[in-house]
Amino acid sequence: MELVPLAIPDIRLITPHRFGDDRGFFEEIYNQISFARHGIETVFVQDNHSVSKAVGTVRGLHFQSPPRAQAKLVRCGRGRLFDVAVDIRKGSPSFGQWVGAELSFENGRMLLVPAGFAHGFVTLEPDTEIVYKCSDTYAPETEGAVRWDDPDIGIEWPLYGAEPRLSNKDKVAPLLRDLDTPFAFEADL
Repeated sequence: MELVPLAIPDIRLITPHRFGDDRGFFEEIYNQISFARHGIETVFVQDNHSVSKAVGTVRGLHFQSPPRAQAKLVRCGRGRLFDVAVDIRKGSPSFGQWVGAELSFENGRMLLVPAGFAHGFVTLEPDTEIVYKCSDTYAPETEGAVRWDDPDIGIEWPLYGAEPRLSNKDKVAPLLRDLDTPFAFEADL
């Protein structure tokens, strides 16, 4: 697999190796030993799968607070999406900054989003599926969100003229400046 750190080095774009022939392909999505060899010690305990019917469906920016914070390994099972991570760790040199990557069935890329980042995506094709692993199970009492269109963050969502489709919860999420973030940056010693 190929691992590329993005502009925020804690976020990694991962491309698994595909082995294909005239029947199709095989790729290993996750192998704890291989990930550990690349310095990723995260253990995943839950898999999620969602489908968004319409182009322009925005989900996020979501996170879970400690002690139930989640790292996520995100990929696209069908279609195409633009996946985003926003640093919400107090004291981080990249606090409030975002990175994004296009994930699709065709490119097979995955985004590794550690705890301490808000995560979201927008669909770029109809019937897009997102499949992701989480390092902790769902705990609704720890859910948090940041507004998807927060002007201080300035995410460049590739909507291509589509009207954004949002849940009611995402429409009223707070701006980052109004969030008492539960995460603190811990520099490597």
